[in-house]
Amino acid sequence: MTVRRLANIYRLGVKELWSLWRDPTMLVLIVYTFTVAIYMAATAMPETLHKASIAIVDEDRSPLSARIASAFYAPNFVPPDILALDEVDPAMDAGRYTFVLDIPPGFQRDVLAGRSPALQLNVDATRMSQAFSGSGYIQQIVLGEVGEFVQRYRGGAAAPVDLVLRARFNPGLTQTWFGALMEIINQVTMLSIILTGAALIREREHGTIEHLLVMPVTPGEIMLAKVWAMGLVVLLATAFSIVTVVQGALQVPIEGSVALFLVCVTLHLFATTSMGIFMATVARSMPQFGLLMLLTLLPLQMLSGGTTPRESMPEFVQTVMLAAPTTHFVASAQAILYRGAGVDVVWPQFLAIFAIGVVFFGIALTRFRKTISQMA
Repeated sequence: MTVRRLANIYRLGVKELWSLWRDPTMLVLIVYTFTVAIYMAATAMPETLHKASIAIVDEDRSPLSARIASAFYAPNFVPPDILALDEVDPAMDAGRYTFVLDIPPGFQRDVLAGRSPALQLNVDATRMSQAFSGSGYIQQIVLGEVGEFVQRYRGGAAAPVDLVLRARFNPGLTQTWFGALMEIINQVTMLSIILTGAALIREREHGTIEHLLVMPVTPGEIMLAKVWAMGLVVLLATAFSIVTVVQGALQVPIEGSVALFLVCVTLHLFATTSMGIFMATVARSMPQFGLLMLLTLLPLQMLSGGTTPRESMPEFVQTVMLAAPTTHFVASAQAILYRGAGVDVVWPQFLAIFAIGVVFFGIALTRFRKTISQMA
């Protein structure tokens, strides 16, 4: 009996693979997701402050103001433009500059006299990523140049404490390392839900699900076939992307075991493919399934700890997201890929992903049986 069920699951899974092979749209989506999308996500993530546009209003026209204007250079800033005072508002309104620094008349004279003159920094706060970090960076540049000008030499007094910065796991603070691996983690979740959900909805729309009802197969066998077939496709695509795109094209070093990461992916796929089947039983068409995907996928990715540390989130959100497989998947995947963690470190996350997968599979199977019984 067991052998026959395994044979049914295998044959139904092969049928799913053939159906996917005959769907060029899905094939293009898979190839794009694990190649071009990974590369673009990694290379399109700019540094915190990169080529920020800045202009300077030099009302002082002194050696000190010229020195400040020359202190902004690539790659953090583009070469500053010099504006007149009446050009500031139109330029900011047009979005030409993120920062405009106004140096008032008599600035150098007041500095040398020991006064505390004020500079005005106009910031386009709609560009949040650069506005926040750039304001502090500009303040450090200006204060440093003024201090060196007053001291008549470059260099500062010895600090009473020497703080040595040691960046572990990413010494160069390279955004590409983070962007490439996190995009793979996100794409695994997205594509596994899409493939399983679309496979079930496609069968229902084409009427082939009725053919399965007259065959000696159970709903559990049908579900397991879709899980292993679509999961295998995503797993192979993930392995290909890790080797060719991440390690090959992007030259991102991976500290841990790729094989252990693929085991983690396999456990995660068990949960997400079950979610895809459940969502397909709720939705009546592909457009409805797409809308349901948006409502589900965004919280799974944004609140899993991949983009923002979970410690920074409200405690209620942290507690609720413990029921999501992506929370444990992101934690274990980052530990393996970034920090070289082994099984002795990530086994609690592995166990949590498997337990959540079992629960999701049971819920999806119950809903799937109810849907089939209604169709029969």
